[in-house]
Amino acid sequence: MSRSVELIVEGYVRLNDRRALEGILTHRQDLLRQLVTVTGVDPKQAIAQVSEEISIIEAGLATLVPE
Repeated sequence: MSRSVELIVEGYVRLNDRRALEGILTHRQDLLRQLVTVTGVDPKQAIAQVSEEISIIEAGLATLVPE
C-alpha cells in the first residue's frame, strides 16, 4: 500500500494540492488513532503501515511551497 500512497502523494505534490494532501493525512491520522484502541486482534502491522504512510504524506507536504 505504501507504494500506492507514494504515487498519490507524488501526484498531489506535482499539482501543488496541499488541501488533498492534508485531507489524506487527516484520514490516516484518524485511522491510526482508531487502530491504537483495537482489542481482540494484534494491530501492530496495520499501525506500522499507517505510520509509514503518514511519514510519506508529511514528506510530500514538506516539499510544497508554504501558503
